[in-house]
Amino acid sequence: MGAGSSQEAAFELKASVPAGTYHFQLDCIIVRPVDVTFDLLWRRGSTDMTLASWMQHFEPLPIGFGAQPNELDQDAPAIDFQDGDQIVFRYAGANTISSQAYFPNGDHVTGNIPNFTLP
Repeated sequence: MGAGSSQEAAFELKASVPAGTYHFQLDCIIVRPVDVTFDLLWRRGSTDMTLASWMQHFEPLPIGFGAQPNELDQDAPAIDFQDGDQIVFRYAGANTISSQAYFPNGDHVTGNIPNFTLP
């Protein structure tokens, strides 16, 4: 994923979620310098409400090719569940010369499979 593209994963909610701290494990492989914007959204119908949003700059490893650890916490408000609601994790790249600058690392060999934990 590089400049001008985004990826998202939507998950059906089963219940309300309290306000609190979400824990993100977002290990990644970086091929070119890139700024990545991450969003955690609450989707109800066609309306997205931002729960948390942040940007991080990444540089490739100086030697070799492997996963870079990326673990952080983000605070978010409560979700008042209604049937059909989704929680959506989205990321998008910018300020890079490559269309393949950022890869979420899912190999579980040199890094952790990307995931987040609800509060």
